[in-house]
Amino acid sequence: MYPHVARLGAAGLAAALLAPPALAQQVAPLSNNGAQPSSAELSQLKDELAQQRALVNRLLLEVQAQREQLQRMGTPANGVLLSQQRGMGGAMSGQAPVAEPPVLPPVLPPAVTGVPAPLPPQQRPDQPGVPAPVPAQPATPAQAQNTSRQQPNRPPEVAPIGDQPGVLTAPGTYVLEPSMQYGYSSSNRVALVGYTVIPALLIGLVDVREIKRNTFTTAITGRTGLSNRMEVEVKVPYVYRSDATVSREIFTGTAVERVFDTTGKGMGDVEVAGRYQLNNGGADKGYYIAGLRYKSRTGRDPFEVITDCERRCIGENVTGTGLPLDLPTGSGFHSLQATLTWLYPSDPAVFFGNLSYVHNFKRDDVTRLVRNGEREPLGSLQPGAVLGFNFGMGLALNDKASLSLGYDHSTIGRMRQNGATSIGSVRTQLGTLLLGYSYRLSPKRSLNIAVGAGVTRDTPDVTLTLRLPMTF
Repeated sequence: MYPHVARLGAAGLAAALLAPPALAQQVAPLSNNGAQPSSAELSQLKDELAQQRALVNRLLLEVQAQREQLQRMGTPANGVLLSQQRGMGGAMSGQAPVAEPPVLPPVLPPAVTGVPAPLPPQQRPDQPGVPAPVPAQPATPAQAQNTSRQQPNRPPEVAPIGDQPGVLTAPGTYVLEPSMQYGYSSSNRVALVGYTVIPALLIGLVDVREIKRNTFTTAITGRTGLSNRMEVEVKVPYVYRSDATVSREIFTGTAVERVFDTTGKGMGDVEVAGRYQLNNGGADKGYYIAGLRYKSRTGRDPFEVITDCERRCIGENVTGTGLPLDLPTGSGFHSLQATLTWLYPSDPAVFFGNLSYVHNFKRDDVTRLVRNGEREPLGSLQPGAVLGFNFGMGLALNDKASLSLGYDHSTIGRMRQNGATSIGSVRTQLGTLLLGYSYRLSPKRSLNIAVGAGVTRDTPDVTLTLRLPMTF
C-alpha cells in the first residue's frame, strides 16, 4: 500500500514519523520521485534526527526537574520547610496544614525550529534513547540561605548533661549561657585512736565525723564560632559553699556531739576552652570533636584560708579540728584538660561519648595558713591526673524537646608531695548517672536541665544543673 515506505527502510520510517515538518518536507520529495536517497543524505537525516531526539529528551528532563522542585517546595517532608516550621508548632499550633502540590500534567515539547541544537554532554549519537544529564541550575538567594542555615556538616544537637556542649557554634554567632549548679554530698568517717587488747576490746577513743556539704555555683559562659569547625569559650564562675561537720571532740571522753559550720564564697576558677570538629560526619558517620580547656586559679585556694590548728595540723602536737575556718572557692592549681567527643546520629536518637584527661600542674614552696597567722610548710604539691569518660544517648521527643541519658566516670590519681606519694592519699573513683532534658523556648533560647546521682561513695549524692543558652 505504501511502496515508498519499503524503499526508505526502517531509518526513513523513523525519520518520517519523528522528524519535524521541515524534515518531513525534505523526505517527501525523495519518496514521490521514486529516487533512492543516497547514503550521505540518509546519514545527514540520521544525525538531524538524533539531535532532535536529544533536544526532546533534554526538554522532558528539565520539565521533570522543575516538577520535582515544585514538589520539594510544597511538600512538608522537605528538610528546608521543616527547618522553617520547626519550633512553630505546624498544624498543631493552629496553622493550616500545607497542601500537597497538584500533580502536573505531562508537558509536550514546543515546536522544534529548523536550527539544530548541539548535543548535550555525555550524549551518544548512536544511542539516542539515553537521557542526557540535566545541567545544574544556579541556586536562588532563598535556596542558598536555607542551605547555609541547615549546615549538614554540623554535629546534631543533644540535651547537654556535662560541661561539653553537644554542638559547635556557627561562625558569626554568639552564645551567652547563664547557669546554676547545686551539689550536695554527705560522708561519714570513723577513726580509732588507741590500741586493742583483743579484737573485741578497744582501749582509747573513737572519732566519728559526719560531713554535710552544699555547693552553689553560678556561672556566665560565652562562646562564639570562629569557623564552621571551630569555637572558643570563656567561663566565669561564682561559688558559694557551706559545710557542716558533726563530730565528737577528739582526745576527750565527752559523748556530746559538736557541729562545726563553715562557709565560703567568691569568684571561682576562670576557664578558657576551644573545640575543633575533626571530620564532616553525616549519615551513618560519626562526628569527632577535639577540645582543650585551661583552668586558672583565680579562686581562693585551700592554702589561703585559715585552718583550725594552733601550729601544726600533721605530725605531733596536733591541736584543733584541722578543718578550714573559711572554705576555698578554687582548687589552688592550674590544670589543662584534653577531650575527644564522639557523636553518632541514628534518627531519632543520637549516641555520644567523651574521653578526657586532666593534667594538674605542680606548685612549689606551698605553705598552709594556721591560727595566729603562722605558716606550716608543705613543700611541693602536685594533685594526681584525672582520667574520665562518659557515654549516653540523646532522644528527640518532638521538634522542641529532647532527653539525654548517660553515665560519667572519673578516676583521680594520688597526690604527690615533695616528689613522693602523699601519706594517706588514695586513688578516688567518681561515678555519676546523668539525666538531661532540653526544651527550646524560642529559635534563640532553650532551657537545659541535668540531674546527676552519685553511684560511688566519694561522688556527690546529687547534682542539679540549670542552663539557659541565648543566641545572638
